[in-house]
Amino acid sequence: MRVGLDCTPLLGARTGIGRYTQSLVTALAETGDDELVATAFTLRGRGGLAVPPGVEVRARSFPARGLQEAWARTELPPVEWLTGRLDAFHATNFVLPPLRRAGGVVTVHDLAFLHLTSTVSSASARYRALVPRSIRRAAAIISPSEAVADQVREAYDPRVPVLAVPHGVGPAWAAARPPSEALRARLGLPSSYVLFVGTLEPRKDVRTLLAAHRLLRDAPPLVLVGPPGWGEQVDVTGAVTPGYLDEDDLRPVVAGASALVLPSRDEGFGLPVLEALAAGTPVVASDLPVLREVGGTHVTYAPVGDAEAFAAALQRVLDHPGDPSPRRAHAARFTWAASAEGHRAAYRLAAS
Repeated sequence: MRVGLDCTPLLGARTGIGRYTQSLVTALAETGDDELVATAFTLRGRGGLAVPPGVEVRARSFPARGLQEAWARTELPPVEWLTGRLDAFHATNFVLPPLRRAGGVVTVHDLAFLHLTSTVSSASARYRALVPRSIRRAAAIISPSEAVADQVREAYDPRVPVLAVPHGVGPAWAAARPPSEALRARLGLPSSYVLFVGTLEPRKDVRTLLAAHRLLRDAPPLVLVGPPGWGEQVDVTGAVTPGYLDEDDLRPVVAGASALVLPSRDEGFGLPVLEALAAGTPVVASDLPVLREVGGTHVTYAPVGDAEAFAAALQRVLDHPGDPSPRRAHAARFTWAASAEGHRAAYRLAAS
C-alpha cells in the first residue's frame, strides 16, 4: 500500500500526540514494506519535518488554520493535492482532510473537547465541528483505548469500525536508569522527588496534585515536567519546573522518581503511566477507566479531584514502593510494533 500520514505533530516540541506520531511512523517504517508518505499542514511545508529513513516527505506550504477552516465547510482541497496518489491516508491528530480516492483513517485520541469543554485550548475546541466531519469522511477510526473507542461510538454512532489500538513503549524505557549527577545539576533535580509529566493545562488537574503534596508528611519535593499550557495559571511555587524535556532526558528523570503521579480529569491513553511502569517507577493515577485499562493492577488509583485520597495513595506508595519487576513486565506487553500492526489493519480496511 501507499499510505500517507499527517506528520504535522512532529513539528515543534513533541508532547503526547507528537510522540505517538513519531513512534508510530518509526515502527511502520521498521516493521513493514508499505510506501509511507509524510506530509504536514503548515506554512513551513517540508521544512523541519524529520522522519525515519525510507519515509518520503511531500508537503506544500499552507497554513494549518486555513486548511482546517476550508475542510470544516467544503471537500477541498483533497489531501492528495499535497501528497500525490495514495491508497490510504491516516490523520494522526483528530482532523481527516477531504480525500479524492484514498481511504481515510482518523485517530480520535479523546473526547475532552466534548466532555470537558472548559479545559481545552481554543484549537481543540474547534474539534467540535471538525471531528464529526472527519468521522463522516473516514473508512476506519482509531482510538488508543477501548474506553475512548466506546465514547466515540456513543457520541457519533459512526457507520465505520472504531478500532482500539493501544500505544506502545520503546525498549529504551526498560533500560532507563536514574539521572546522572550532571543531569540532576543541569535540571535542578533534588536527590528524591515526586514527578508529574504533562502539559500544565486544566485537564491534567495539577491543582489537585499540589494540594495532595502539601498534605504529605516528609514528602520529597515535587517536580513538574512539561511545557506551559493554557487556562487558569496554577501557583507552582515550591515545585521544581524544568519545563519540556526531550525523551533522552525524560527517561532518566522518570526512572529516578520516587513516584509518578497523573491526576488527570480525562485521558485518551495515559502514556506517562505506561512509560513509568516500563522504567519500574511506582505510579499513582486518577481512577479513570482508560488508566485502569493501561495500568491494570500495577497502578495505585485515587478518585478524580480528591486531594486527600491522592495524598493517602501517594503516601502508601512512598512508604511501600514495591517490586518494580511486575511493573516492567506489564509495560513490556505494549509495543510499538504491535501498535503499528493494528494501524496497518485499519489502513488495509480503508484501502479496500
